[in-house]
Amino acid sequence: MAAAPEPGEPGKGKPFKLLGILDVENIPCARDSVLYGSLGSVVAGLGHFLLTSRIRRSCDVGVGGFIVVTLGCWFHCRYNYAKLRIQERLAREGIKNKILYESTHLDPARKQTNGGSSSS
Repeated sequence: MAAAPEPGEPGKGKPFKLLGILDVENIPCARDSVLYGSLGSVVAGLGHFLLTSRIRRSCDVGVGGFIVVTLGCWFHCRYNYAKLRIQERLAREGIKNKILYESTHLDPARKQTNGGSSSS
């Protein structure tokens, strides 16, 4: 029997593409943005309909709500994702430099400790 795929692993089946172009499974932030956008469209359209009883205008408000909420969630998530990637890259470079320069004459920590004790 085949084991169930892990939640973080992409499925081996056919990928789910939204409108044939947006691969929701493999693009970071795409799934959450579309889900929140659809929820925002339902809330905006239904709320407008309950307040005004105008069907066509409520559909327009729903579509507008979808666009606004989807783009808002997308940009917020992508900003946080990019910020996290930059922090990871800086930490990775710092660890790499620490490993390379540890206990050599280029080690900044060694210069600080030796410089303070030699001037006394």
